[in-house]
Amino acid sequence: MVGKKILYVHGFGSSGASGSAKGIRILLPEATVIAPDLPVHPAEAMDLLHHICDTEKPDMIIGSSMGGMYTEMLYGFDRLLVNPAFQIADTMAEHNMMGRVTFSNPRQDGATEFFVNKALQNEFREMSSHCFEGVNDAERQRVFALYGIHDGLVHTFDLFSEHYTQAIRFNGAHFLNDHALVRCVLPVVQWIDDRQEGRERPILYISLDDTLRKGDEPMPAAVKAFQKLAAVYDTYILGAAPYNEPDAWGEQVRWVEKWLGVPAYNRLILSSHKNLSYGDYLIDAHTSHGADGFMGTHIQFGADPYKTWEDVMTFFDRLSGQ
Repeated sequence: MVGKKILYVHGFGSSGASGSAKGIRILLPEATVIAPDLPVHPAEAMDLLHHICDTEKPDMIIGSSMGGMYTEMLYGFDRLLVNPAFQIADTMAEHNMMGRVTFSNPRQDGATEFFVNKALQNEFREMSSHCFEGVNDAERQRVFALYGIHDGLVHTFDLFSEHYTQAIRFNGAHFLNDHALVRCVLPVVQWIDDRQEGRERPILYISLDDTLRKGDEPMPAAVKAFQKLAAVYDTYILGAAPYNEPDAWGEQVRWVEKWLGVPAYNRLILSSHKNLSYGDYLIDAHTSHGADGFMGTHIQFGADPYKTWEDVMTFFDRLSGQ
């Protein structure tokens, strides 16, 4: 995102000085992060956001919780929604958010609190009723949503999936922390930046069984290596096609989701003919299922000189992304 603008839209009761906005600035120092304090009233907040979009023309918008609801309606931009609160009026009632609310972060106007009554709740209900009105095929390609599997406040994964296709669960809660920013938000930002720039990375395949995992557990150092490689290469997971095990596909998807997280989203390929997968590198402990006929470089994990994941990473460190 070098030289680009990111608009960050904060959540309910927060401000542009939130920890998430600060974290994004630290992780992306060469981007300009615009993080306004939103008005309490939703119509005023949307007017401000539309004005910023018209004047600043951000390259990407990231919205969290309530901000995710607003961000969905900012059509025409690449967007990332984090635990979007599409049913915020109901969330207010269910989680005791009525009455006096103290802002969780400092605001430029010096305000420290506001009051939520039935009238304001109805304003949010009316605003959220307009979500998804501008969805079309082009918009579906421009929007990602991240949902924390431990989120105790917002549960709109199924609602989002009725309208969009790129919904991703991550190992986190409602509020973003540094781990979620680095491991979950940053990979999506990279995908969007790559698409905007027309950037093509070398393609890397990693065999699932006996390379990334042994039984139900990941191999030592495998997850860490995958995270590093996925930040540099266009990385996919290759597994054997489970023709005689109808439940194996779902099991492998769940394993990848649990242990490899957001960078592995939609990147599991099952094939008994690995030589048919076009790419630059294949890390595989075996030569079977077409691995020995792979047209790129086959790195046989477990054999000299790639005995361990540390050996593999030494090889890729020397390549410097080539």
